[in-house]
Amino acid sequence: MKRTRLYLDEDLWDTLRARARREQTTISELVRTAVRERYIGNHGQRMKAMQAFVGIRKQDSESPDAAEMVRSLRQGNRLDRLTAR
Repeated sequence: MKRTRLYLDEDLWDTLRARARREQTTISELVRTAVRERYIGNHGQRMKAMQAFVGIRKQDSESPDAAEMVRSLRQGNRLDRLTAR
């Protein structure tokens, strides 16, 4: 662990001191927790988000493949309508 020095304004210091007393912890621990959550993020939340994302584009058995989808979009009477003019 590395040691650092922070300069905090009075309002922030008072708020941190009150919260540290209320939670029975130190100001240093509150700062470490806040920095960890802000810049590293919650590991559990990241894992949950990644697991929700995996397979998002996985094709189910009911959806057509790309070639079939293009063919279905091309079916229609557009060409007939254009030549009828």
